[in-house]
Formats: sequence, structure tokens, C-alpha cells
Amino acid sequence: MDETYIKVKGVWKYLYRAVDKQDKTFHFLLTAKRDMAAAKRFFDKAMGANGDPNKVVIDKSGANNVAMDTINAGRDVSILVHQVKYLNNIVEPDHRAIKSMTRPMLNFKSFRSASSVLAGMVLSH
Repeated sequence: MDETYIKVKGVWKYLYRAVDKQDKTFHFLLTAKRDMAAAKRFFDKAMGANGDPNKVVIDKSGANNVAMDTINAGRDVSILVHQVKYLNNIVEPDHRAIKSMTRPMLNFKSFRSASSVLAGMVLSH
């Protein structure tokens, strides 16, 4: 799981994405903020749609770590959280594909159009 930023109406928004071991994106979420509530919402939606993982690999973002700690607090069997500080996470290099497609657009005009275009990009990739 990782997040990157996308510009919508001149303001940075955050695209959370989760990939599996085969480098296939299985869930994404575009949010206005990068905080614990957004990270928890992303994890809850991803786990609700795809089941509970055995291990989650995240970066050193404090919001992601706190969200996973909150999720693990209410569980009998906790999910193993592995934090990777540098760009050796599988999802990090994959951001380049989205950035190279969205950069020529310069900007999305609305949050809704950004969400639907990014859904198409993730689906086609």
C-alpha cells in the first residue's frame, strides 16, 4: 500500500493504492487529505472488498502506521505490518505510470472526473 499525489483544481489530492504480490492493483481511493482517517478508510474498504491480508507493506508514514494499529487493536489475529522507508516497495515504481499519463493533462478540473479517469487508468494498467 502506498499513496501518491494528484493535482485536482490546482490542489493536491492523494491517491491511495494497494497492489498484490503479482504487482496488480486491487484497490485504490482518491482522498482530499493524507491523514489517519483517510488511511483507515482506505484499509477498511480494501479489506471489506478483498478480505483480510496476512501482511501489509507500508512506507514510514505515521498516518498509515496509526491506522493499521487502530485496525489491529480490534482484532483477535493481528495483521503483520512491515514498514519500508525507501523506494523498494512494489507500488512505488508503479506511480510513474500514473504520473506520466496525468502530467500532460496538467490538472483535473473536478474530483469526480479525476476519480473516474484514475479508475480507468488503474483498470487498464
